[in-house]
Amino acid sequence: MAVAGTEAGGTAKRRPGWRERWLGFRSGLVARPGFQRWAAGFPLTRRTAQRNTRALFDLCAGFVYAQVLFACVRFDLFGLLRTGPLAPASIADRLALPPERALTLLKAAASLDLITRLPDGRFALADLGAALIGNPSVAAMIEHHAMLYADLADPVALLRGQGRPTRLSTFWPYAESGGAATLGADSVAAYSGLMAASQALIAEDELEALPLAGRTCLMDVGGGEGVFLASAARRHPNLALILADLPPVAERAVARLAAEGLAGQVRCLGLDFLSEPLPQGADAISLVRVLHDHDDPAALALLRAIHAALPPGGLLALAEPMAGTAGAEPVGEAYFGFYLLAMGSGRPRSLAEITAMLAQAGFGSVREHPTRRPLLTRLLTAKR
Repeated sequence: MAVAGTEAGGTAKRRPGWRERWLGFRSGLVARPGFQRWAAGFPLTRRTAQRNTRALFDLCAGFVYAQVLFACVRFDLFGLLRTGPLAPASIADRLALPPERALTLLKAAASLDLITRLPDGRFALADLGAALIGNPSVAAMIEHHAMLYADLADPVALLRGQGRPTRLSTFWPYAESGGAATLGADSVAAYSGLMAASQALIAEDELEALPLAGRTCLMDVGGGEGVFLASAARRHPNLALILADLPPVAERAVARLAAEGLAGQVRCLGLDFLSEPLPQGADAISLVRVLHDHDDPAALALLRAIHAALPPGGLLALAEPMAGTAGAEPVGEAYFGFYLLAMGSGRPRSLAEITAMLAQAGFGSVREHPTRRPLLTRLLTAKR
């Protein structure tokens, strides 16, 4: 590599490559107000300039868009329109809003393609609003995001580690060092309920892709209230099932599974899987949206504990959203990056990072199995 000289202390300075020089020139050009105005009017660059202007504005206005969605969920606007289109006056009356303010909400929701305005002035569901009706877990997450918004009110302080504790760190109390040992039934109710609601959205996607043929016993570590294993019980009625989670969470799983008529099909174990050894006997272990909740030392320790609990040839199934997922980069890097930062534990990891961590824990034969919605969850299997 060519060098352009040396810095003080004798360190060689690297000469920028052509790509770096091109990026520097391009960014310097785009930063000029005069160029921006010219590009917005020149026919060959006008469309790109307009697209970039819209993208930048959307980033600035994203919080407002999210709050419009939040208001729609709080008002149950999509449920109101489920039976058919309604006139603005009728919607205002049912939402107990002044007509002009109801219309502000309706126009905003229509601009975001959540609802649509018909030629006669009535409003009806659009695809995005209808999809939310079919996924109540998404509505639960939208409500939950009020905590995240509060924690992100000062992102600079959050990045500097100032102003703790955050609301999310108290909502997910196991994220605090040593917090799991002191958890009671009341402290797990809110977060385990949210986990159950959100897990229902992806459990079938994971099980559809998960190769369990020939396996006799599946243990779900960090299994929450048993939503994933309930789906597994219906899909694989001859498979022995074990749920392992903190004692108060496992108690909630017992109640939920009993209510679904599955009390005799799932054995629920209460333990702290980060500090206690996992029981042996399962030839497959699942880890569903658990690894990214933990910092690297705890995550690696958990993978090693799973490796120790599995027999030779045993299968680990690891499912979670991952950083670097094609077409969903902001989900892994921006959303989960800042969410877990506010939570106080864990980080989003790429496929390569998780694969390396699995190898470090002693696993081999790592393979990804395509899922229907990789934005929400990707699935890896590895063998002991």
